[in-house]
Amino acid sequence: MRTGSEPVTARSALRARFWLCMWGLAWAVFGTAAFAVAGRPGWAAACGVLWLVVTADMTMVLRHIRQGPHYQPGRDVPPYQPPDGGPPYPGPRSRRPYPGPPRHRHP
Repeated sequence: MRTGSEPVTARSALRARFWLCMWGLAWAVFGTAAFAVAGRPGWAAACGVLWLVVTADMTMVLRHIRQGPHYQPGRDVPPYQPPDGGPPYPGPRSRRPYPGPPRHRHP
C-alpha cells in the first residue's frame, strides 16, 4: 500500500550499487587504456569521462554506506508508516460503487 511517504522512507541497495560501480570502474579503466593504445582518442576520452562518473558515484555510495543506519535503515525498520485508518475507498465486497481515484482540478 502506498502512503505518500516513499521518497522519505525509500531504501537503496547500496552494497549492490557499490559492486556495480566496481564492475563499471573496471570496464571504464580497461576501455580507456585499450582505446588509448589502439589510437582512438575519442573513445578513450569517452571511457575516461565514464571513469570519472563511476568514480563520483562510487564515492557517494561509499559515503552513504559509512553514514550508517540514519541514512540506510536496517531490515527491522518498516519501509513506510502504516496508515492510521482503513482504506480510503470501499473494498471489493462493498455495496457502494467504487468512486475511483480522487480528481484534482488545476487552475
